[in-house]
This record gives sequence, C-alpha cells and structure tokens, in this order.
Amino acid sequence: MPLRFLALAATVVLWASAFPAIRVGLDGYGVAGLSFLRLAVASLALALAAPLLGVRLPRRGDLPRILLCGAAGMAAYQLLLNWGEVHVPAGTASLLVSTAPVFSVLLAGTLLGERLTRSTVLGSVIAIAGAAAIALAGGSAQASAGALIVLAAAAVQGVYHVATKPLLDHCTGFEVACYAMWTGTLLLLPLAPSALHGLATAPASATGSALYLGLLPSALGFATWGYAVARTTVTTATAALYLVPPVALVVAYVWLGETPRPAAVLGGLVSIVGVVLINRGGARARSEARSARSAERLNGQFAEELVTVATADSAQTRPGS
Repeated sequence: MPLRFLALAATVVLWASAFPAIRVGLDGYGVAGLSFLRLAVASLALALAAPLLGVRLPRRGDLPRILLCGAAGMAAYQLLLNWGEVHVPAGTASLLVSTAPVFSVLLAGTLLGERLTRSTVLGSVIAIAGAAAIALAGGSAQASAGALIVLAAAAVQGVYHVATKPLLDHCTGFEVACYAMWTGTLLLLPLAPSALHGLATAPASATGSALYLGLLPSALGFATWGYAVARTTVTTATAALYLVPPVALVVAYVWLGETPRPAAVLGGLVSIVGVVLINRGGARARSEARSARSAERLNGQFAEELVTVATADSAQTRPGS
C-alpha cells in the first residue's frame, strides 16, 4: 500500500481515537486542564519537529489571521469539544463534529465570495437536519445541551478551515498547523494552573490520555494529514475523513463500552450524506471556476493574436511599406 494511503489511514484512526481519549482525560483534568495540557504537549512536539521540517517564520501580515486560526480552531475548539463531551458520548461527538464542512462552506460563501451550488445548499440542509436529530436523541436536557456545545465546536472548526485558506497560498499545511497550535496554546495559558493541578492529582489513565491526545491525534495527526494531502487529491483526502465517525464509534465501544443510540447513529449517517453532497457541490464549483479561468486565458490569448495580426496588416498596407 502506498505511503500516502497509510498516512490517510493513520490520520483517520488518530483523529477518531481522540474522542474517547477526551472522555478519559476529563476524569481528573476537567475541561480547562485537559484543553491546555493537550495543546501544550502538541505545541512542544511540533516545536521539536519544526526545524527538521523546514517551518518558516510567518509573515507579519498573516499574524491577525493566524490569531484567528489559533483562537477558533485550537483554543475555542478544544474548550467547546471537551465541555460538550462531559455530557455527550464520544461516538456521538464525532458524528456532530463531522458537520464542520457545513459551516466552512457557508462562511466561505459569505466571507470569501465562493459560489454556493444547489448541491451545497441541499447538503447543508441535510447535514444540519442530521445534527438536529443527534441532539434530540440525547434523551435528556443535559445531553441535548452538550450536543449543541459540540456542534458549536464544529462551527469554530469551520471558521478555522476558512481562515486557513488564504494562508495556504504561501504556507504549507504543516506550517499553518504549527502557527495555529502555538497561538492557541498561548491563548489558553491562563488555564495552565488547572493542568498543573491535574498532573498532581489526576489518575494515571487521565494523564496518559492527555499526553496521548497531544502527541498523537494533535501533533502526529496533523503531520500525517499534511503528508497525505500533499501527495493525493483533495477529494480523496476529504473522502477518507468520512471514516472518522464510524471508527470513533468502534474505538469508543472497545475502549469505553459506549453503545450509541440508534437515533444518533441514524442522524450521523444523514449528516454524512449531507457533507458528501457539500463536497460534491464544492468540487463542481471548483471545476467550473477552473474552466472559466481557462476560457479567460484562451480569450486573452486570442485577443492578443488578433491585435498582432491587425498590427501586421496595418504595417503592410501603410503607404511606402
């Protein structure tokens, strides 16, 4: 099997395993301590790898966007996801987070002027309906509120994806991940005392899960994802992420003994169908945009040739020529 597919498979397993690992890490660290410790461990690992992978200093003009990436995609995402998983099973959380592309495309259409296709709009409606079904399947007010909090985590993840797009024009995916991770860690620095308290009092299983989250799903997961995306198509890479929720459900069942509610699984399947439609709509829009740019280039070349021919004919018919 080619290395790029092994990297994709590793990314899926690592990111899927993060959801049950969070449930274990919350026992002893709480939302605040686990959020900071995970980012701090990941930041340290990325800082050690950065010189080996040629990570450059960011441009000064990119700093506001990097701040947004760190605040939304790292700091806010960790806090919201960890908070939501206090009441929501790990597998259910993974199903809700899979709706992040809905928020990405809606924000891209609003802020970046990207055209929303019929498939994109229909997929967004379907995915949101699936997320609503998951929230209502919680069985209690606390579970439903927790589901909405996890859905908010998916929303800020969508903000992160949109904010990174201009950065990826001149930065590698690994560089953007490093900048965002380091920024998010600095923003959560006030929560460091909670993490230190957890290190002194939390059970070994919680500490092990926190270290696992920082080193593997966060640090190594971004590295394998960047390697795979650089060596395969975006469509293939994105399609692989559809496997994260089902793998998370299996890992949560084996690790935690969680059995998801049938209604939550059904809602998750509906959401994934919606996300597939969104990606198809986005791929169609990108294809049309490429065709339009090609047509513009051809029209420009044809116009230049006409001008050249007209100039030559004028020179030939000029008196004395």
